[in-house]
Amino acid sequence: MDQAYLSLERELAVFLRRARASSGEMAREVHPELEAAAYGLLVRLEDAGAQRATDLAAYFGVGKATMSRQLRALAELGLVTREPDPADGRASLIRITEEGRARFTRVRDARRAQYVRKLADWDRGEVAELARLLRQLNTSAEQ
Repeated sequence: MDQAYLSLERELAVFLRRARASSGEMAREVHPELEAAAYGLLVRLEDAGAQRATDLAAYFGVGKATMSRQLRALAELGLVTREPDPADGRASLIRITEEGRARFTRVRDARRAQYVRKLADWDRGEVAELARLLRQLNTSAEQ
């Protein structure tokens, strides 16, 4: 296999391990009982607004049962709420609560400040290029 792809695989593996560990730390900062995977749900809900559970499951590539369990845990912690979907009364929308938003925002802002510190010696163009390439990778993965 091409060395470039082998290097990419290796670097992504390290990055993903670190990202998982970081998500666990951030989740515990939002709430001590919050699972690492559920932190990503808060990110999505904050970015995209209220979502159906099925749409969240599709976005993250997990089953309905997994999504249901994670959303139930978030609701029990008071971080999300369910409300009727105005477009379909049989469905519910999941929305981040004010308490969830406040906790999430505090942790997200601290994480962003950490990125700024870690990348302080990078040129802003390099940071922008990394963001562009990661977006391109994520878009490719969605297809």
